[in-house]
Amino acid sequence: MKISPILTQLRAQCPSLAGHIATGVDLALLQGNPNLPTPSAHVLPLADLASASTAQNSTSQPIRDRFEIILVLDATDATKALDLLHDLRAELWRALVGFKPGSEYSAIVYDGGETVSINSSRMFYRLRFFAEFQLGRNLPSQPAESWHERELDGLSSFTGVTVRVDAIDPADPNLKHPGPDGRVEMTFSGDVTP
Repeated sequence: MKISPILTQLRAQCPSLAGHIATGVDLALLQGNPNLPTPSAHVLPLADLASASTAQNSTSQPIRDRFEIILVLDATDATKALDLLHDLRAELWRALVGFKPGSEYSAIVYDGGETVSINSSRMFYRLRFFAEFQLGRNLPSQPAESWHERELDGLSSFTGVTVRVDAIDPADPNLKHPGPDGRVEMTFSGDVTP
């Protein structure tokens, strides 16, 4: 999932963070940076979890994109830090839960939170979220999203069919086993107009 729509939404909907919203790539780097402003929020991609395809002859695979937000709080006064955590958590829920980060995604869902670390000066709290999308297009007019779809797009168009029927009965007495004798008893055609 693209992080930009999440950052834009947070910056617009979370005034308590005063614009201290950024991306992060590693929790250890955040924890090792003593110059992080407090309070601040850092969006980190977590993982995508794929489910089995729901279709047998095409790709239709639900994917869950997971991300987390690390809140960095001043913990010199533990009571204030915990009260602020409560308020910020509610503000993040209002900003993200139900928000769609793209037209192909379902609404964002909250997946839980936990304290990562706390010491006498700073507290790190993790909130996990996810949104789902489908790998595999819904309409042939949409661009291919899998190798199978690209392969199907490369096939020539189906324009029609001609069927020639060689019936088993009546069986040819000159053959050892009953079966088609090589004579076409019936022919029919059908054209397809897109």
